[in-house]
Amino acid sequence: MELILLTGLQASGKSTFCRERFFRTHLRINLDMINTRHREERLMQVCFETQLPFVVDNTNVTRSDRERYIALARQHKFRIIGYYFQSKIHDCIARNEQRPTVEQVPKLGLLGASNRLELPSLDEGFDELYYVQIDPETNTFLVEEWEGTENSVENHL
Repeated sequence: MELILLTGLQASGKSTFCRERFFRTHLRINLDMINTRHREERLMQVCFETQLPFVVDNTNVTRSDRERYIALARQHKFRIIGYYFQSKIHDCIARNEQRPTVEQVPKLGLLGASNRLELPSLDEGFDELYYVQIDPETNTFLVEEWEGTENSVENHL
């Protein structure tokens, strides 16, 4: 079975990508919806016990954020596939401002996540890792295989 682990700032496209790509095949786990780590852990345990593929649709901006999911998935012999979403802060702020007011993330929250953002790496335990951008002309997702060390922070932020 597999864990899909999304990484990127708020309003970088993670939830939309999740709906487009994994709605019919994976359970979506998102702290915005379930509110507590306890509920998140319970849902993940059910996925592990029943071999149900799932997506963790949180920001996961630091290596330590991602480690909690990767370690559990490894213990349960799940494949781990990561998607990093290009997180240019000005683009995320602009997309966030287009959301309904009740769904907007405070600008300070976006800036804080941006300051903590650590690019993912295959050496964290991913079986596969991809880089995702939003094509500004077509508003569709462009997905590329992760290129490892050639990927610099400047290219992604």
